[in-house]
Amino acid sequence: MITGTGSFIPDEIRENKDFARAEFYSGDRQRLLQDTADIIVKFEKITGIAQRRYANDRLNASDMAAFAAAAAVEDAGVDPETIDQVIVAHNFGDVPRNSLQNDAVPSLASRVKSALPIYNPACVAYDLLFGCPGWVQGLIQAEAFIRAGIARRCLVIGAETLSRVIDPHDRDSMIFSDGAGAVVLEATGSGSCDSGILGSVSRTYAAEESSYIALGESYCPPGGINGRFLKMQGRKVYEFALRTVPAAMKTCLEACGIELDKLKKIFLHQANEKMDAAIVKAFYGLFGIQRLPEGIMPMNIRELGNSSVATVPTLFDMVRKGIIPGHRLNPGDIIMFASVGAGMNLNAVCYRL
Repeated sequence: MITGTGSFIPDEIRENKDFARAEFYSGDRQRLLQDTADIIVKFEKITGIAQRRYANDRLNASDMAAFAAAAAVEDAGVDPETIDQVIVAHNFGDVPRNSLQNDAVPSLASRVKSALPIYNPACVAYDLLFGCPGWVQGLIQAEAFIRAGIARRCLVIGAETLSRVIDPHDRDSMIFSDGAGAVVLEATGSGSCDSGILGSVSRTYAAEESSYIALGESYCPPGGINGRFLKMQGRKVYEFALRTVPAAMKTCLEACGIELDKLKKIFLHQANEKMDAAIVKAFYGLFGIQRLPEGIMPMNIRELGNSSVATVPTLFDMVRKGIIPGHRLNPGDIIMFASVGAGMNLNAVCYRL
């Protein structure tokens, strides 16, 4: 079960108005004729994002991961030396500010283990690359090791600095942000299955879908910017998510033998407000329900943007600690974690508090 949570939210706030002087281009390197102010208004209406957070020049993804991890360990009240695995989900490693070269050697997990510090060599540290669903997949993986008796206590972290891999001439750059979240997952002393992960579903669609989110050249005219940046085929991602994620969530819930009305919260990857709302609506629609339960889907994307693997653990930490108004968790509540992203990968986890 999850015994501790932590998150690190960077201090640097970028509001939508800060993009007013941006020059946006299309994928064929043509300057968008629409006024930038109008682009920003439309962007916020669709995504729900008004602000996002960027890490300062001194911070990298591994630094934020270590801060979130330390907070989770303290919250759990455990000795770091008793942690068996440190799992860090990310997609780009450490990317120093003003550099496009990523650094993932040594692994971010090894850097976190060193930063905490944990000296026990039996604590195994490794990274996980699974697109935006990476943190949820890390949770699934940690639980599998615990059930197998290989580990009893795992630290699962999601961290990303997407602000350093975005193309400033691509309007999609306004979606992405930085942050880190972590949990301590451990076996219960009694071996009881009353709380903890009840079941999970993971999927990878890697035919034509694998290119929906990838790295590509800047949209600016030739000679403007060198390097490769995060690129997303937004319409295809939206359609893919709506087609696949609700079905996976339903499969997960039914495999756990959970009645829909017992589900108290859905912690969905904070990708896009409109898309997330459509996914949850479609999920309930699969059960013939058109009206969603009040407060079923907490969100923080309006203030924090899309920080990829960090969105679900930071959201969970904020709700668990009463930071998001109108949302609270109680012992015995059944919740769901779900995510979708590059790969194209997706997953869902049913969990009882």
